[in-house]
Amino acid sequence: MTIAIVCNSPFVLLAGTVKDKPKQQQAQLLLKTGREQLNQDRAAEALKTWQEATKLYRQLNNQEGITESLVYQNFALQKLGLHFQACKKLIGALNLDKWLCEVTILPASQTEIAKIKKIVQQIPLTPAKLLALQSLGEVLRLNYKLNESEAILQQISFSTNISQELANNIILSLGNTKKDIYKRAKHQYEWIDEPLILDELANFIPQEAQSALAQYQLLRTRSNTPINLKLQAQINLLDLLLDFEEWLKKQPNLPDTKAKINQQIQPLINEILNESTAFSSLPPEQSIQARLKFANSLSKIPDQQMYAEAIEYAQDAWQRAKTINSQKLEAKSLEVLGELEPEKSLDYFETALTLAQSIHAEDIVYSLQEQLGKLYQKQGKVDAARQAYGAAVNSITNIRTDLLSSNSDSQFFFYEKVEPVYRNYMKLIAQSAAPDYALISQIHDQLHIAELEDYLKCGKLNLLPIDKIQNLDDSLIIIHIIDLGDSIEVISKSPKQPLHHHSVESELIREHINNLVNTLQDNSLAYASEDIILSYSQAIYKYLIAPIKYLPTSGTIVFTTDSSFQSLPMGLLHDGKNYLLERYGITGTLGSRVQQPKLLKQNQLRAFIAGVSKVSPSFFASNAPKGLKALPGVEVEIANVKQGMSSSKVLLNEEFISLLLTKELSSNDFSIVHLTTHAQFSSIVERTMIFAWDKPIIVSEFNDLIKEKTQFSPSGIELLVLSACQTAKGNKRSALGMAGVAVQAGARSTIATLWQVDADSSALLMKEFYQRLKDGLTKVEALRQAQLQLLSNPKHQHPSHWAAFVLIGGWL
Repeated sequence: MTIAIVCNSPFVLLAGTVKDKPKQQQAQLLLKTGREQLNQDRAAEALKTWQEATKLYRQLNNQEGITESLVYQNFALQKLGLHFQACKKLIGALNLDKWLCEVTILPASQTEIAKIKKIVQQIPLTPAKLLALQSLGEVLRLNYKLNESEAILQQISFSTNISQELANNIILSLGNTKKDIYKRAKHQYEWIDEPLILDELANFIPQEAQSALAQYQLLRTRSNTPINLKLQAQINLLDLLLDFEEWLKKQPNLPDTKAKINQQIQPLINEILNESTAFSSLPPEQSIQARLKFANSLSKIPDQQMYAEAIEYAQDAWQRAKTINSQKLEAKSLEVLGELEPEKSLDYFETALTLAQSIHAEDIVYSLQEQLGKLYQKQGKVDAARQAYGAAVNSITNIRTDLLSSNSDSQFFFYEKVEPVYRNYMKLIAQSAAPDYALISQIHDQLHIAELEDYLKCGKLNLLPIDKIQNLDDSLIIIHIIDLGDSIEVISKSPKQPLHHHSVESELIREHINNLVNTLQDNSLAYASEDIILSYSQAIYKYLIAPIKYLPTSGTIVFTTDSSFQSLPMGLLHDGKNYLLERYGITGTLGSRVQQPKLLKQNQLRAFIAGVSKVSPSFFASNAPKGLKALPGVEVEIANVKQGMSSSKVLLNEEFISLLLTKELSSNDFSIVHLTTHAQFSSIVERTMIFAWDKPIIVSEFNDLIKEKTQFSPSGIELLVLSACQTAKGNKRSALGMAGVAVQAGARSTIATLWQVDADSSALLMKEFYQRLKDGLTKVEALRQAQLQLLSNPKHQHPSHWAAFVLIGGWL
């Protein structure tokens, strides 16, 4: 919303002495024309107009003019949804490094923030440069680089060489960034299950909310704040107050804060209603968007009069959208009206969908298709609902990358907006008279691949569907375990047998799953009764595995499971006589996709081996789990692994630093990377890490560490082994972290542990595993045999010793 405000603001161009007055005047006219085009929703035309202005300023060698016209080009690119290109345009205007615009998974570190602030301090803050920096702060927010955005906006807010108007714009932008930082934390709080992270977020969220509120209040109370900026601050303030109040309802220890927030809401609404003429001070498109946002906020107030006001504002927005002939805003207005007026929602949604499809506004199309799916479902029109949800899934598939990258917190957006569409579609298919279970498993695969791509922010993954692999072993069976809320759907398929399906009522199995996961993630697992563990694993086996027909007596099972099952080692399930592992090799995937499986031959056993056996500096990193201790038995395990290799390179303790890891992997052709060091899998990517001596290596950094290796050796890493890792307590998405590490490392297969295993057991298992690889067994069978070796030893037969080891990806 800042775009139109800034473009609509007078900007005094300090042109200096210009010999060619006509060109100077022509360029300024082009700037004005472009502003008018942008405010009329003609962004593509505005971009061309401002590109011509830039050409003229370059001919005049007018640096301020060049900078200003490039800033305006950024506004047009933002309007077109091209936020990354907009960022690059501003980087060019400010002569900054391109890395600032690059998409990253992790928030910027304190070191990076300090670097950004130092760079900004060195920029001569002319009016055009200040405008460019304020715009850069805004576009970085839109590109999900919130910490970077905050750093730049805070830095320029201290400038004394700044107009009051631009200062107000900076305050608004800073408020928006802080609000997004708050919402990112709040969204994480809503879907993360890990207690330690939840505690941190519960402290951080109120602080950040208050910080954002303060920025908006500053603009609201200043006497010299322009009416249009004040309105934006008021509307954003109301949205934040309502959102924060909703979060506070679930925080019984913050009653005073909740009371203070609640007391501010109605007076602010009255203030906006009494100054409603302010909406007309905004450019037409922005005025419509402001009305819709205000309507949405009013609809959350439990008051009939406020609800009537919400409908009135949405109706007004719709009429204004028709007046300016903006079909996109018409569609958005109709969607809001459909939510506000249930008795008319079918007509509103269907009309909106037609409009959105006519202009290929796919981000609105998928949302409306989902709305219609919900509506048809309520009306009992099951076939229509299924078709609507199917269309929504197809729309998401077509635009998924753009859809996720255009949301400032795409990971929450995925779990709140995208995942439910897939799951509701699967539910509707399952409830039909003749369910297409092959289609359900296909949708399930699509959902998991979308989740992994969102987790890694990596674009489309180049993975092979298992059923497309040539010469697939007849004894291979793929089992989907799909959590649809009230039911668990189990779908199994194999090359020579028909597809099998059975359904389990969730209430029959949910408690057993939770109890087993809690037991396995408890620090005292080694002392847990085997009988108790067996009681849980037998109950889960009874419902999930026992009903499957056509299950061969032996072979390999590939599991694709939802988050509620991902922290369970499936080999631990027990039929009353044997563990599943005793009959089958087991591997896991996300989305039934892997790199092309390939058998490791004896002459390919070339390993990079590294470990940390002492307390290292990385243990004290700010993002490290508390209480990390030195790992015993690391040297023994490394010696055992080295013994099983045809050649190897070892880095231990102080030698195992991230730079040397990069050097070794990029300059040597290792097929196996074995790391015996602390590692953690978390449901959020910045907490999924492997500990080198000098620092934790985050999952996203793995790609940078080994990309030269994949260039040096196209075959990549055949096997990545992480033998001392654990799943963060409460995390139900461990497979997501494991698969993320595997993908980022370019590994065909990954072996990891779900909890930290006794040192002697780990060393013994790894010795047995590599010996069996050397003997020519597949990875899955070598791991199975090594685990069975421990199971057969009375000293190591407790599940805490052998069940933690899981294989992700290729099984050969």
